Amino acid sequence: MTDTQAPRPGAARHVRAAIILGLAGLALAIAAWFWLGNAGQARECPVQEGAATAIGDAAVGELAALNGTGEGRGYSTMAFKDAAGKDMTIADFKGKKLLVNFWASWCVPCREEMPALDALATEYNSDAFMVLPINLDIGAGGLEKAQAFLDENSFANLPLYADSTFAAFERLKQQAVAVGLPATLVLDENGCELGVLQGPAEWNTDDGRAVIEALLSLGA
Repeated sequence: MTDTQAPRPGAARHVRAAIILGLAGLALAIAAWFWLGNAGQARECPVQEGAATAIGDAAVGELAALNGTGEGRGYSTMAFKDAAGKDMTIADFKGKKLLVNFWASWCVPCREEMPALDALATEYNSDAFMVLPINLDIGAGGLEKAQAFLDENSFANLPLYADSTFAAFERLKQQAVAVGLPATLVLDENGCELGVLQGPAEWNTDDGRAVIEALLSLGA
């Protein structure tokens, strides 16, 4: 019969310590990979705490759900198409402060929000500002459904821009900016994010106009 040698005192503790250190190192490596993978997006724009605070302070009442951000996220490369199928990006609107609204014809809150956005666009669209709707209807006939909705309601200042690939919104989801429709970005003239609204809002109100006025006053 062979005797089994007892483990040396402290050996188990050394093994546990090695496992803990290994797991800690793995966690740090994962965190570093995640941070580096998102650093390019995070650094596209400078942090704009003052501008974000101004937007956040203006967002009350009907716009209370809008959050000032200004954390450095930028969208100049975000791609979509115009009604004629021409490739476009947010950078094509450089020089204009933007209210970018993501919507779909099947989204009831989106449809309900559109008249207020059109009224806001009618009042404020200019060389300095624009309401930029981006439709996210996908699949066969998606663009036709979106255009039919716009035509049916005779919106004066909500042209059809669309991303039938859904890639633009997937980017927002990946960055935890938005999870559902409608969603709205408040961007400066360089496509840098200053505010985010998840869900619909009554934009054609004094509260909605206060947010736009605050945006327009930045850098003035």
